[in-house]
Amino acid sequence: MSERIVVRKCGGIEEFQRCVALQKEIWGEEDLEVEPATLFVVADETGGQVLGAFDGERLVGYTLAVVGFREGTVFLHSHMTGVHGAYRDRGVGRALKLFQREEALGRGIRLIVWTFDPLETRNAHFNLNRLGAIARKYLPNLYGRTTSPLHRGLPTDRLWAEWRLDSARVVGAISDVVKETDEAAATIELPAELDRWKESDTAEVAKVQARIRSEFTAWFARGYAAVGVRKLATGTKYLLAPWSDF
Repeated sequence: MSERIVVRKCGGIEEFQRCVALQKEIWGEEDLEVEPATLFVVADETGGQVLGAFDGERLVGYTLAVVGFREGTVFLHSHMTGVHGAYRDRGVGRALKLFQREEALGRGIRLIVWTFDPLETRNAHFNLNRLGAIARKYLPNLYGRTTSPLHRGLPTDRLWAEWRLDSARVVGAISDVVKETDEAAATIELPAELDRWKESDTAEVAKVQARIRSEFTAWFARGYAAVGVRKLATGTKYLLAPWSDF
């Protein structure tokens, strides 16, 4: 990542409004139910995170996280991360996540969670391979059906990513010392045609979604977790392993 990019906490309504403006620029107001500046204020005031990536004075990426509490554990739910199109594939998203991890650990928070679409395999690669998160919960139609073209009228199925910040798995992943392997106790495969179908054949995408929903749900019920993805000549496969191993 360019040395000009600085990641830091955002503060004050003006910077939160800039996050909202960038949100609209990244996704388009018509493609997204825009999160208002008031949510950024609430997150900041209640122990969440509003983090920004800046190129000089220009905001080029941001992360919004809120506080969660479940089963006696305080964690952060990373609700949204966005990077301006001109700055993608330059390490900005990873820098935001690494700063997010450091800031959380500095406050004694050891878990960050978020959701992602299992059909978006680039996101899966980033979350599972590059960051070392795992997923062991499948949430069908979590946000309901929306009018956004991004969702193609399909159920908003999501995987629940768990990022255990000080685990050996995460430390190895973010240090780039983990040796990738294709070995797995189980796999779930997505066809190579999926990206083409997303552009023109929603019915085929829906079939893939329904199949992997069933497969993920069955494997998770048996105590397995998604721990990685690998590219194949025939598409992409998720690697699954007993989650107790992690």
